Amino acid sequence: MSGHLDHRLLRGFVAVAEELHFTRAAVRLHVAQQALSRDVRRLERELGAELFVRTTRQVTLTPDGERLLPYARRVLQAQEELLAAFGQARPLLVDLNSPGLVTPRRVLHEARELAPRHELMARYESGLTGAAGELLAGRLDASFGRFAGLDPALRSGLDHQPVRLEPMAIVLPDDHRLAAWDAVPLAELAGESVYAGAGNPRTPEWTGLARLLFEGRGIDIAPPAPLAVGDEEFQRIMARTRNPVLAVVEFPALPSMVVRPLVDPVPLAPVSLVWRKGLTHPAFDALRRAAARLAAETGWLRRPRGAWLPAGDDVLMASHG
Repeated sequence: MSGHLDHRLLRGFVAVAEELHFTRAAVRLHVAQQALSRDVRRLERELGAELFVRTTRQVTLTPDGERLLPYARRVLQAQEELLAAFGQARPLLVDLNSPGLVTPRRVLHEARELAPRHELMARYESGLTGAAGELLAGRLDASFGRFAGLDPALRSGLDHQPVRLEPMAIVLPDDHRLAAWDAVPLAELAGESVYAGAGNPRTPEWTGLARLLFEGRGIDIAPPAPLAVGDEEFQRIMARTRNPVLAVVEFPALPSMVVRPLVDPVPLAPVSLVWRKGLTHPAFDALRRAAARLAAETGWLRRPRGAWLPAGDDVLMASHG
């Protein structure tokens, strides 16, 4: 035994011990059943003891499992008390990237419902790359975005939880030739120059995703534009350049512009909840549970038929399934 036990493993053990059912325990913890089973097996290996007798009909505690249960409950209770005592000193600071993005906002709202005694504060600073340095420095607690798009050196100090595979869209001037279409096939963008945040140091993960999507399709990435802060400035800059803008389907509608989903294939933007490794805060568990609950209830991680997702993103999202 290493001398250190991950509290997540103890929390999973207690849930299974109290439910005596892996599926019910997984629902209670808002995790996948397979992930919970892996955690229990890992705990058994670390302790060198079998904790459950599993059959096709029932789950029961072994004598070692019975012996562990009161210890595990006391450890988790002590952790909750410690975090509650120190967690009151500051809020959990969560970067939602942009006020118009629905997914991060819904997760934060749900987390506030789950942890009403704790303060979860939102900020809006576009871009996961821009947030990553602050996450690692401890100036920010969590953010949302495309984890695979981060530099590996940044990813090594961070962890993530898949939240959504969000269908992508194109934002067009309302008099653009494609504005009347209900959905825009990617092939129809051939010859267009599409804005995807090129030159914005906060969002290279988004520009990289666009580059992978446009490759071989005759679609160019528009050159850098002045960094627009706020809807009014964004609308003014886009009206001047008249470039289509790569976005997600829930991008907020703006005057003189329309949002159209992309199809054939349906490109997906992977969204993860991202935090620095080792983060502890009494409201952080609520944030993770909120993300897992919404992903399960809404089907955010289901892939539509004919979807497109880069292989690297596919691997990282699936590894946390």
